[in-house]
Amino acid sequence: MTATTDGSTGAVPLRAASATGTTDTTPPASGTLDAATRAVRRATDFLLARQDAEGWWKGDLETNVTMDAEDLLLRQFLGIRDEATTKAAGLFIRGEQRDDGTWATFFGGPGDLSATIEAYVALRLAGDSPDDPHMAKAAEWIRAQGGIAAGRVFTRIWLALFGWWKWDDLPELPPELVYFPKWFPLNIYDFGCWARQTIVPLTIVSAKRPVRPAPFPLDELHTDAADPNPAGPLAPVASWDGVFQRLDKALHAYRKVAPRALRKAAMNSAARWIIERQENDGCWGGIQPPAVYSIMALHLLGYDLEHPVIRTGLESLDRFAVWREDGARMIEACQSPVWDTCLATIALADAGVPADHPQLVKAADWMLGEQIVRPGDWSVRRPHLTPGGWAFEFHNDNYPDIDDTAEVVLALRRVHHPDPERAERAIARGVKWNLGMQSKNGAWGAFDVDNTSAFPNRLPFCDFGEVIDPPSADVTAHVVEMLAIEGKAHDPRTRRGIAWLLAEQEPNGAWFGRWGVNYVYGTGSVVPALTAAGLPVSHPAIRRAVAWLESVQNDDGGWGEDLRSYDDADGWSGRGESTASQTGWALMALLAAGEQESKAVERGVAWLAETQNEDGSWDEPYFTGTGFPWDFSINYHLYRQVFPLTALGRYVHGEPFADLTAGMAADATADGVTGMAADRVADRVAGMAGGPAGRSAKGS
Repeated sequence: MTATTDGSTGAVPLRAASATGTTDTTPPASGTLDAATRAVRRATDFLLARQDAEGWWKGDLETNVTMDAEDLLLRQFLGIRDEATTKAAGLFIRGEQRDDGTWATFFGGPGDLSATIEAYVALRLAGDSPDDPHMAKAAEWIRAQGGIAAGRVFTRIWLALFGWWKWDDLPELPPELVYFPKWFPLNIYDFGCWARQTIVPLTIVSAKRPVRPAPFPLDELHTDAADPNPAGPLAPVASWDGVFQRLDKALHAYRKVAPRALRKAAMNSAARWIIERQENDGCWGGIQPPAVYSIMALHLLGYDLEHPVIRTGLESLDRFAVWREDGARMIEACQSPVWDTCLATIALADAGVPADHPQLVKAADWMLGEQIVRPGDWSVRRPHLTPGGWAFEFHNDNYPDIDDTAEVVLALRRVHHPDPERAERAIARGVKWNLGMQSKNGAWGAFDVDNTSAFPNRLPFCDFGEVIDPPSADVTAHVVEMLAIEGKAHDPRTRRGIAWLLAEQEPNGAWFGRWGVNYVYGTGSVVPALTAAGLPVSHPAIRRAVAWLESVQNDDGGWGEDLRSYDDADGWSGRGESTASQTGWALMALLAAGEQESKAVERGVAWLAETQNEDGSWDEPYFTGTGFPWDFSINYHLYRQVFPLTALGRYVHGEPFADLTAGMAADATADGVTGMAADRVADRVAGMAGGPAGRSAKGS
């Protein structure tokens, strides 16, 4: 059973009856519509049966074995590692090793050096011998890639905690950073919320430089154990890399002369910042990395393991564990109940479940109770904005996000709640908060406003993935879609968002996907938003998107995109094994574009119907979620259910809010909005038919 963070017991028992209350007696499908109808009924029953008694849904959130390895290393560092946990973690990590001896960061991906180093060390903790064949193969591969010295900074920090790496050979991260004013480059609010929550505690760890006794040597992971970190040349001084390398050298020199009183005060200020952001359930930000480093930092400052802050923090980490039937223990990097619940609600409503169905009402009730009505870190840059957003997790009041808020509003609109005034108040507050979080370029990021500084990603320390939160097409699309449904398609702020989306379209017709893989996700998000906002399906941007989706449809009728598209857009954009979630995204875009009768839609729907399991589920080992593009990938286990059901439901029952959006399209044509014509944004839109210049694979 999946662990939860709110004390409930998990999913309710499976139901034998369908959503309509009758047993499914549909005869074998004789055509695409019949097959789709049958698939919708099965998928609906499957999803309804997995709702928690309190009203939420949550699928497992699978990432990679570094979560499990670092959990063991933390327990070793704190002196609390036990045999049962170690055995279960070892079983999981061992089972994820590939035939070549490596560990990947996503299903079917290449071996990853840092993941392989951390997994190897964790298995050494679990008792595996370096002479075991699977360990020897991993060590040989690690050495061939350059050894520990070539691993990422985070990996080497973990090793430095036990003397397997020198602190002097790591980038310096001074705690005085916490004193930088908000206007100063590299202040903590220049980092994305996930990065700032991790970096602040790591400044304490970096200042303290702890070393625990190593339980064994790791000489076998160095290319030369006598010289594990050979010096290399600095980058040219005129380059950004050269500038920041020399800045790091200056910080190492500063460490030797830093006033003790100032350093102590900075560490205490950082500790206060950390404690103020601990959630009610003990976690930090609802995600594993900040919790791990916050516990470590506070412990180094003298907080013992029985201190309430540490004790509840460790308890929160235990709730991130998923225990499998074979005894293996997988650590989730995060938990996604709000996201999963709003997406499940939308999918079920699109599938024809009545708006007053008791389970939809219960889901709406739970979501209403999760609205955040107090300020968080976002208010640093929006101090006068009234709170009203939703977070991704069970407990994360400091960091509601714009994406969840938009989708929760869309979900609540699909339910007839028995207390409509309560629902309307919550929706109005959420809409106001989302509008207030618009960045100055007209688009929306995930957590913060205008979090676009170019400096944080250039720090030698920040080699673990994206550390800023610039606006993205997928989040902006979800907000635009929500605003349109809320009757704000003509609002100047919505129009700015539409203009930004049109300007961000790739030359090939797709949109980059920041939080899902990748161009299929971006395109699947943007097209429904644009048509909901009144753009006619004949708009050039819509037609280019349709043409691109048709061009990347797989021979089997589905769609898929490999995570390598983030690193190699030319070679992998829209390419990969067909998956249920990505096929759902593509179909959602095509249906919104008026392609209900097209061959591409028919083939995609048929693929979903044919690949559905008898119980109404789909199998999807591939990772289609994105934490950091290319660097941190996610398999949301509920994606394989909600997005196919949404697409099939819209195919069977028609587009949601079709009458509303059709009316908006007519109004927009009458007043010139759909073309974004010469009245207000002519200069910006003049080049939209040809698309903007191509962007990097990282979406910068």
